[in-house]
Amino acid sequence: MSQQHSTVELVGDETVKQFTMAVLLAALTAALSQVSIPLPGTLPPFSLQPFGMFFAGLLLGPVWGGLALGLFLLVGIAGLPVFSNGNAGLGYVLVGQGTGGFLVGFLVGAIVAGAIVHRGVEPRDLSSVSVPVQVAGLFAAVVVVYAIGVPWLSAVTGLPLPRAAVVMAPYVPLDLLKLGIAVAIVEGGYLARR
Repeated sequence: MSQQHSTVELVGDETVKQFTMAVLLAALTAALSQVSIPLPGTLPPFSLQPFGMFFAGLLLGPVWGGLALGLFLLVGIAGLPVFSNGNAGLGYVLVGQGTGGFLVGFLVGAIVAGAIVHRGVEPRDLSSVSVPVQVAGLFAAVVVVYAIGVPWLSAVTGLPLPRAAVVMAPYVPLDLLKLGIAVAIVEGGYLARR
């Protein structure tokens, strides 16, 4: 007597692949966050966290890239020390050192970058996306991060908004340098086969 078995595919292979990459990019962002240099006074640390946002937007698009940074944020809020200098917790994001807005900005930035680079919610092959479009997408992400982060810093620390902008201004060229490195890494195929 033979029995016939049929399988039901609950989730497609592409969904599993994208979800796996989102989890890996969340873990990569957490690892990059630990590469941080504390700066004197109340200055936020210099860290490699923005690379996580850049890679998520470029490689995964707005939905899966947003999920990757969302996972990173949720894990940190839950208490795992994934933020720069081993920080964690909802309190750190909300009022910690005033840098929670930048963490939220990374999530929104990944979504914005992904939407610009991939021109929709579905990720497309990056070989069909020109370098200027990739740079434009990541530049928009940087703008979003500062648009959220600077007012948040001002509100938490009590610094007047223009003063908060001046405090954060030296970080902009560094983030633009990271942007260029991220595009070069992705274009070079070092994170994913093109």
